[in-house]
This record gives sequence, structure tokens and C-alpha cells, in this order.
Amino acid sequence: MNRIDASFLVWFAVLASGGLLVNGFAFAAEPAGIRVLSYNIHHAEGVDRKLDLARIAQVILAVNPDIVALQEVDQNAKRSGTVDQPAELARLTGMNVVFGANIELQGGHYGNAVLSRFKIVRDQNHLLPNLENGEQRGVIEAEIATATTDSPILFLATHFDHRRDDQERIASADAINRLIAKRLQQPAVLAGDLNDVSGSETLSRLQSRWKITNETPLATIPVGQPTRQIDFVLVRPADRWRVNETRVLDEDIASDHRAILSVLEPLPQTDE
Repeated sequence: MNRIDASFLVWFAVLASGGLLVNGFAFAAEPAGIRVLSYNIHHAEGVDRKLDLARIAQVILAVNPDIVALQEVDQNAKRSGTVDQPAELARLTGMNVVFGANIELQGGHYGNAVLSRFKIVRDQNHLLPNLENGEQRGVIEAEIATATTDSPILFLATHFDHRRDDQERIASADAINRLIAKRLQQPAVLAGDLNDVSGSETLSRLQSRWKITNETPLATIPVGQPTRQIDFVLVRPADRWRVNETRVLDEDIASDHRAILSVLEPLPQTDE
């Protein structure tokens, strides 16, 4: 086979698989769909103890997400230089943002945030159950008008309690299930740091309504050499989504968690 024939076969194979050919080199195309990232940013303090919000933005931009669920976000708190981190991350990434303040902290607030390159039609922060005077947790409920769905999707971003006793996490899972109970047919995504693992009662409660986007665990902590997955992306109803990819980002400095990315393809509703 001559060089021209070989080149043609490579070109044809790449195109047939949805890839890209540039200057004779084949590149695999990124999976199609809505790119959802969940990232506990540890108020932008890395494991090197440097406070670097621009570095967090670089991690986010590296995977070109459409929607991002962020946990441990400061807003005007002294420990992070009184920076409005949600607003600054929106500026650095060129995305829309909403912030859910759950705790007053050092002259500012602390909570979760959602970044979206799509329009956020509506948002509301809900405080989750607080047991035994724990750290107040919350979930942001956002309706997002995507480019690939006829109506807005429901996006929930959250961060559950971290303590050994799981009763608050279980109560939070039940609260989120109640939140979507009257909208069971609306395509929805839940993303966040759940501080529990697959097979736990927390995840089992959620899985009564939601589907985890990775069938086998993908470890996200400890950040240096991850052994456990506590950061998740979940979807519902299961028949309204195709999961094209889920992976953990290979970045271990910017935060004390690794971020997790899911590429989700919305599917039309089928008549029963």
C-alpha cells in the first residue's frame, strides 16, 4: 500500500469515528453532550497552601464545561482576601454564575456556586437539614436553558456533611428527593461533594430517584493518590439521559479534591 492510500484510510477512519484530522495527525473528537463538572475548590487554596483562584479557573477551562457545580466557595471572606469568588470565577471563565450562601464567614459568606455558559433562568438556594449543630449545608436549585433541550433542565449543586455519623447526609439525600418529587419527568442533574461513597445509605437513598453517571467508582480523594469517590454527578430520569463519558481530572495541586466531569446527552421523552 502506498503512502497516499494509507493516508486516505486514516482520514476516512477518523471521519467515520467522528474525529478530527489536522496536518496529517488524527485527534479523537470529544464526546458530544452537555459537559458537567463538579469541583470542590477548597476556597481556592491548593495543597501547596497557595490561594490561587486563577488556577482554579484554569482547571475549569481546561475541560470546556457547560455547567459547573462548585463547593467550598468564599464570598468576601477575609481568609480569601475578601474576594467575591463566585463573581471572579464568572469573570475568569466567561460564564454566568449563581451563589448559594449557607454560612456567614469572616465578614462574608461561604457556600456553593453554579457556573453556566447557558442562561440560568431561575435559581434558589435551599438550606439542608442541620443535625447536632453541624456546619450548615445547602443545595442550589437552578433551571438552565441549554442549547440542546426544548425546555430548561433542573440542575442541583450541593455539598453534604462530612462527619462520620451519616444521619445528616441521609436526611439531606431525602430532602433532595423531596425537592424533585413533583417534577419527576423534568430532566435533572445533581452534582456535588456528597462526602459518602457508592454503597452507602446516603447514595442508596439518592439512587432511588437518581442514576450515578459512572458505573464503577472513580476516586476523587485524597487528591494526591485518590482511593475513594465522594464527588458525584447523577441524573434523572434515567431514560432521558445518555452518559457519553465520566472521568476524574488529572490535577492534584489546585484543591484538596479532584474534579469529576460527565458528558451527558439529553434524550427525548418516550411515550409509554
